[in-house]
Amino acid sequence: MELATKDLLRLATIGSVDDGKSTLIGRLLVDTRQLFDDQLDAVVAASEKRGIGDLDLSFVTDGLRAEREQGITIDVAYRYATTPTRKFIIADCPGHVSYTRNMATGASTADLALAVLDVTSGLKEQTRRHLCIAALLGVRSIVVAVNKMDMAAWSEIAFQRVVDQIETLSRELGFTSKVVIPVSALLGDNVVTSSANTPWYAGPTVLDALEASEAGSWEVAQGARLPIQWVLRQPGGGRTYAGMVSGEAFNVGDRVTLLPANVETTIRAINFGGESRLEAVVGLAADLDLADETDAGRGDLIATAPLPTVTRELEATICWFGERPLSVGGQRLRLKHTTKSTPVRVQAITGVIDIASLSIKDAASLATNEIGLATLLTADALVVDDYREDRVTGSFVLIDEVTNATVAAGMVGHASFL
Repeated sequence: MELATKDLLRLATIGSVDDGKSTLIGRLLVDTRQLFDDQLDAVVAASEKRGIGDLDLSFVTDGLRAEREQGITIDVAYRYATTPTRKFIIADCPGHVSYTRNMATGASTADLALAVLDVTSGLKEQTRRHLCIAALLGVRSIVVAVNKMDMAAWSEIAFQRVVDQIETLSRELGFTSKVVIPVSALLGDNVVTSSANTPWYAGPTVLDALEASEAGSWEVAQGARLPIQWVLRQPGGGRTYAGMVSGEAFNVGDRVTLLPANVETTIRAINFGGESRLEAVVGLAADLDLADETDAGRGDLIATAPLPTVTRELEATICWFGERPLSVGGQRLRLKHTTKSTPVRVQAITGVIDIASLSIKDAASLATNEIGLATLLTADALVVDDYREDRVTGSFVLIDEVTNATVAAGMVGHASFL
C-alpha cells in the first residue's frame, strides 16, 4: 500500500488568469501522448469554432462551454496521466479571482502546487493569493513554470527577476521544496523536453520536476483517526463502525478511544469489502469491530494516541468566499467537519491576512476572497486536530443555512508562516 501512495502524485495548477495554466497542462498531456484521437479531434473542432486556427491546448482541460466561449477556466478540471515512473492526478484550478473558492477546492488534496506565471508581468496579486492559500492548505512543495518566455525573447534577466520574487515569497510561506523553470507552454519549451532557447538554464523540465517530486508529503499526522460515517448492524447481532481512515493506520488489537464520549476500547476486527484485514491504512474506507458495545453514531470519531482535542471553541484560519462579508453575528452558519454538521457562530474576527506583506491586520469582517483569523463557537462538541497535523480532522467548511451554499473553507489553528 505504501508503494501505491508514493507512485501517485496529486498536483494542483495555480496562478492568475491568462498566465497559461490550462495551456501548460494541455501541452503536458499532448506531448506525453495522454489523449485519445477523439479527444484531440474535439479540441481541434473547438479551436476552429472559436476561429483560433491552430490547436488551442487550453481546451484540453477547459471542458465547459462557458469556459471555451470566454477563454477562462471556471471549474476545477481533473485530468489523469501516467508516465513510466508514476501516475498523476492533475487539478487545473481557475485563476480568475471570482473562482478562488474553486482553486481552494483543487488544492485541498494536493501534494504539490504547479504555479504558472507570465514572465512579462511577474508575480501578480492573484498568484500570491493562490500560493498563500496553497501554503495554508498544507502544500509544502511547488514547481513554478515561468511561462511565455518566448514573449520575453528568452531573456535570462527577465527569468531571474521572477526567480528572485519566488525565492522571497516561498521563504515567507515556508515551502520546503521549490523548482523554478523557464517555459513556453504554447511552443512546448522545457515542458516535456529541454529547450535550445534557454542555453543558460540547466535544470529539469516541468515533467522531470513532477516525476522527481515527493508524493504523499502531507500525510504526516500522528495517531490514527476514523470519523464514523455509518453504523452497521451485523447479522447475528452487534454493530461495527465504518468510515475513512486518516492520520495513521489502525491495526487489530489497537487500543482506541471513542470521542467525544471518551470511551476506551480495543479493535477486535477490521473489515473491508466483506473481507477481514489485520490493518486499515490511510485512505481506506474501513469497518471497525470494537470489543465493547458503545452508543457511538455518525459524527463521532475513533482515534489512537495522541488523541485529538474535543472542543466547542475553535481558533481557525478562514478563506471567505461568501458575497456578503463575514462578521460577528452576521449570518446563520453551519459548520461541516468530517461527518459531523453543527450550527456555529462567529465569536470574534481577530485579523485579516494582507496578501502583499503576509502580515495580520486588524479587521472586523472578512470580504469575499479574504483570508482571516477567527474564533468560532459551535453548538455541538467537535473532535479536531490542528490542520498542520491532519488535513482531514483539521479542516471544515462553513455553509450558509439560508441558501445552503458553501461560503468558507476553514483550517483549525493558524498557518505556520503567520
